Amino acid sequence: MRHGFVRSQDGSFTIFDAPGAGTGPGQGTRAYSINPSGTITGFFNDAVNVFHGYVRSNQGVITVFDAPGAGTGAGQGTFPFSPEISNPNGAIAGWATDSAFVSHGFLRDRNGAFNIFDAPGAGTGAGQGTFPFAISSRGEITGFYVDATNATHGFLRDRKGVITTFDVPGSGTGPGQGTAGGGFTPNGTIMGNYLDADNLSHGFLMDRNGAFTTFDAPHGGNVPGSLQGTYPFGINPNGAITGWYVDEANVNHGFVRNKHGELVEFDVPGAGTGPFQGPNVYSIAPNGAVTGFYFDANNVVHGFVREADGALGLSKF
Repeated sequence: MRHGFVRSQDGSFTIFDAPGAGTGPGQGTRAYSINPSGTITGFFNDAVNVFHGYVRSNQGVITVFDAPGAGTGAGQGTFPFSPEISNPNGAIAGWATDSAFVSHGFLRDRNGAFNIFDAPGAGTGAGQGTFPFAISSRGEITGFYVDATNATHGFLRDRKGVITTFDVPGSGTGPGQGTAGGGFTPNGTIMGNYLDADNLSHGFLMDRNGAFTTFDAPHGGNVPGSLQGTYPFGINPNGAITGWYVDEANVNHGFVRNKHGELVEFDVPGAGTGPFQGPNVYSIAPNGAVTGFYFDANNVVHGFVREADGALGLSKF
């Protein structure tokens, strides 16, 4: 069973559960995003495995919501997802999976009103559709869509609702390959990753003029077909990026890339060194501290914080 939590600066924890969250194996509450005021959003699955969104105020009050058109069967429902930060004005982006398992983007304003949207070219089959992943302070949204051939493409939805699609040069065009937008800097630069034709992952930045910069962790694996490579996930207001890479032995390692393109790799003490073990790094604070979780040698999951100075006196929890 899953439970949400907030960890304060002094290391103390507050555990919470959304009303209606299921109590069976794999059910419960997931927290994915927090904004500067301390408001948290995420989703939960109920006793019959339907998913619902929620907002938790900085006073601990939880409001549950469902996007219009969200399906009511197992595996369907509402998925708020903005892993870096929620919009400071209280807007939330995510997707709703309908009764045919097609996903549609949504924007929910602070008053609870929804705007549902689909990226041009999004497929209409099961598992296809539009998947927003981040919302900027100005209300722009980025993410990806899956087309009718199951390839992925990035998109940017501006404040007026106009959607522009994009593909990083070198992105693959086969099923599961392609481009995914994942985060913003304040100046509108988009960060994400793409899978090439060999199913290897690479990081990218796209500026407001559409110019791309791609990057790879030096020790990322490059075995064709392996899904190895570089997986950026978080970006802070200064343009620093964090994430993880998968090496040639399929072990995960963390990295931080500063705004100048200098990339530092790191490992978490206690992380396992077997296939699919090691850290998954998801978020970077304005001061450069990063957080995520890691699998140890017994495949047990632990959270961690890596301080901004990069010292390996990490706080683990």
